Formats: sequence, C-alpha cells, structure tokens
Amino acid sequence: MFTLRRTSIAAVAAASLVLAGCGGTADEAGGGRTAGGDLVFATGDAEPTCLDPHVGGNMPQKIASIHVLESLFTMTQDGEIKPWLAESGDMSDDGMTWTFELKEGVEFTDGTPFTAEAVKANIEHLQDPATESSTGYLAVEHVDSVEPVDTHTAVFHMTEPDAALMESLAQTWLAIQSPTALERSREENCESPVGTGPFIVEEWNKQHSITYSRNDDYTSPPSTAEHDGPALLDTLTIRFMPDAASRFAALQAGEVHVIDSAQPDTIAQARSGGGPINDLIGVRSGASTRLELNTGGDTFSDPLVRQAFMHASDIETGVDTLFFGTVERTTSLLASSTPHGTRHDDAFNYDPERASELLDEAGWVKGSDGVRTKDGRRLTVRIPVSTNQSIPAEQSLLEQIQSQAADVGFDVTLDPMDLASWYAAAGAWEFDAITAPYGKSSPDVLRIIFHSDSIEPAPSGYHANNIKVRNDELDARLDEANQTTDEKERAELYAQAQRIIIDGAYVMPLYDWQTRVLYRDNVHGLRLETNLSTPWFHEAWID
Repeated sequence: MFTLRRTSIAAVAAASLVLAGCGGTADEAGGGRTAGGDLVFATGDAEPTCLDPHVGGNMPQKIASIHVLESLFTMTQDGEIKPWLAESGDMSDDGMTWTFELKEGVEFTDGTPFTAEAVKANIEHLQDPATESSTGYLAVEHVDSVEPVDTHTAVFHMTEPDAALMESLAQTWLAIQSPTALERSREENCESPVGTGPFIVEEWNKQHSITYSRNDDYTSPPSTAEHDGPALLDTLTIRFMPDAASRFAALQAGEVHVIDSAQPDTIAQARSGGGPINDLIGVRSGASTRLELNTGGDTFSDPLVRQAFMHASDIETGVDTLFFGTVERTTSLLASSTPHGTRHDDAFNYDPERASELLDEAGWVKGSDGVRTKDGRRLTVRIPVSTNQSIPAEQSLLEQIQSQAADVGFDVTLDPMDLASWYAAAGAWEFDAITAPYGKSSPDVLRIIFHSDSIEPAPSGYHANNIKVRNDELDARLDEANQTTDEKERAELYAQAQRIIIDGAYVMPLYDWQTRVLYRDNVHGLRLETNLSTPWFHEAWID
C-alpha cells in the first residue's frame, strides 16, 4: 500500500494518455501486443551534450535518458503520486525528515543492487558542485543529508520543510543512477548513464542518433504502466532532426515511426488527411511558456515600460492563427496541467493606445524612425531565441510581437542561436526579455523561477530567475507555500504570489508548453509519461 501524510498534488495533463492498438499477428507479449521490432523516433529538440540528466538538466536530456533511468516516483493523469523505484514516502509532522521505503529485488543494468545507499549517492551527486547540476540541484536544495537506515529505507534530513519534495522526486532530472557507474569519469557517465530502466544505451552516434537495446532483465515499471515485463521493442533509436519539415517528410515516407515538436499546421494536416498518421499532444507541467522581462537591464527597470510592453501585442490572435487551434493563449503563469494557476486577462489585453500613453508617461519619445528614445538611449529589447527549443510557429509569434511592439516605439531584436549559446546568453544576463521553459510537476516551480534565491546561479552557471527581482513579500509567500501541506492554504499563497508577479508586470504568459507528437498508425502503446509529457516507449510496439 502506498501511503502519504499529505494530499497529492494534481500536476499532470489530462492529454497524457495510453494509445493502445489492436492487431498484430503475434501475441507473444499478451494483450494483443507484438513483441520485437525496431522503432525510430525523430526529435526536434537539441542533441544533449551529456546523457546524464544530473548534469545541467534540460529537456533534451530528459528525452534521451528517461528510457534508461527511472525516478523514485511517478504521477497519474490526475496528479496522484505513485510508486516507481520507491514504494512509499512519509513526511514527519515537523517536515524535517522524509522516510522512503524502496523496492526490493531491483538491479541496475551493470548488476549493482538498487538500495538506500544508491539513493544517497545520487542525491550527493546532484548536490556536488562538480556535477554542475541545475534543475536537479534546485529541486533538492533543502535536503541536508540522506541516511540509509537499512538496505531499502532512506531517510532524508531537511534544512527546512519541503512539501513538494516527492513531486520533485518524480522528475527524470532526479532519476536514480548506478552508484558504481557514478564513480566513473564524468565523460564516461555522460556517454552512457546506467540505470534500472527498460532500455540500455548501446551507441551514441554524435550529431545523428542514440541507439538503445532492450533490458531483458527489466523488473521495475512504474505503477502507472499497463505492461509489467521488459520492453516489447528490440531496439529504440532516437534520431536528431532539427528541421521540422524534414522530420514530417521522414514520417510520411515511413523512414521514422514517431516525431516530436510537430508544427501545428502539420498536425492539422494529419488530422484532416485521413492518412496513416495520428497525433498525441500533452501539456508539460510547470510554468507556462512566457516572456520574462529582465528588470536589471536599462529597458525594463521602469514598471511603466514593462506595462506598455504587455499591452503592445495581440497575443491571443497570434496564437490562434499560428497554432491552428492546437493550443490557446493563456494569462496564467502556470501550465493548465499544474494546480493553483490563476488567470489575469486584464493585465495582458491588446491595447496599443494604452501602451503609447504609458511610454509617453515614462518619458520615451518617438524618433523619426519610429523608435522611442530617452536621454539619448533607444528603447531596445533583446530576445535570444533558441532554435532548438522553439518550433517555427513559436518563432513566428515572437516575430509578430517584434512587429507590433515596433508600432508603439520598441526596437525588438530577435537573436537566433543554438541551445548552448542560448544558455550562455541567459547565464550572462545578455537579454532584455527571454522565453525560458521550466518544467516541474508542482506549482513549486514558481519558487524555483521567481524567488530571489534563484537569481544566483546554480553550479551549472544557469540562474532560474530571469526577472532579477528581489521582493521580500514574494519570497515569503513562495517559501510558505512550499512548506505547508494544507492544500487550501497552499492555493491561497500561490494566488498571492502570482498577483505580486502580475502587478509588477514582470512576465507575459503566452501559452501552454506542449509536447506535440505525430506517429504512424502501426505504432501502438505509445503514451506520454506524465511528468513533462515525455514520449514513453516501454509499452510501445509495432504492428
């Protein structure tokens, strides 16, 4: 029996669902499933620089490592925390200890047993500055130490209560790796991390693909799985195909079975064409896709200028037009799959006249070229754009913002760059506004990205807070929400925190951060693993 001393937090998209197919000539795996086959998945995300998700911690790493590494917990579509490598979690009344009972009889693919010592080694690896972790590091920042009470019981001692800890432990960035493998060099572990998962890294062909083979001894599927044994596929190959048109063409030709980062227009085409291609869309939990304004720069230090920017663009029409009805504009800081988000429609209505009035009030005067100036400075907005993280529709929306903001006097510059360059620009504060996806299976994501503590960089050099605001009232609300297990109190605290952020005009919400998958109709059992809606192939099979 899985028990909690607190209420589970709903944090997953209802769109994450199991697509089970009938058919297949062999029934070796039961339930109409066909065992065997080699599936090719083409991703538009960037190729990871390291397959160990403890190092840094970004979406490309999650996509690549979830097939090899498993988490202590998972979540249902309704947000209930469920066992994976852990059987249960129990928080003490004062919140200063968590006790985790672990699954027995589980081994890493190098033969190392999964024990409480392995959990201790992984938390210490995440917290070691030499690992240069970011996402995982921030998720366990309140863990003081891990005590292996016995072989399969681990007690976490906390520096302060963290009611969102189990939600954090349901993320791939905190997945459990073989402690034996962690003793290797960082380079070797980046090449082929060792976990307990349904697949094993066979070969990483840089700038092309990663090939995985089935773990025939697999025994630890999550409790949400519909298939208990080893994976049905013989091999899984992830190919890196950054161009959206090329990915879709490869899918149409049958060269690959599954693609992600599908363009909204191709999704609409697949839905209307009656062909052999289906779609699967899931909302990634955590923060919504948004533009964050750097208040530490010259442009957005003035709240009047920030407010003007919020009213300068018709985001709703842009999203509706460019995304072909696959997503709606949001005015919430939290994804629709994450609880306690609040909408703020009035703060972001399209009103160019009001935007101009605010800029006039702030002392910015239009020049002959239409760009406003003040004290000899032009009203510039630098936005770095990761060509790996954003699909063409998202880039088109930024171009619309650029054009409409120009009408009221902003000079917006979009600077396309690869993911590594984007991280470097973000870390060096070389932006006035930035779109920075951040996923977490909890509304505690607000603390991670808006608390003043997160202005300071993690060991990786990346800071999660891009608005550069130090606000004691905001920090207090986020800390209190993170520490309470009373759901009603938690909701109110998060509502107050969001109100402070919205009133400060620090962030412009745009739409839900999505996983957009297209797959051929001979692929069955494909589903999106609930945390961040990542394609999950343990139960997949090919007809």
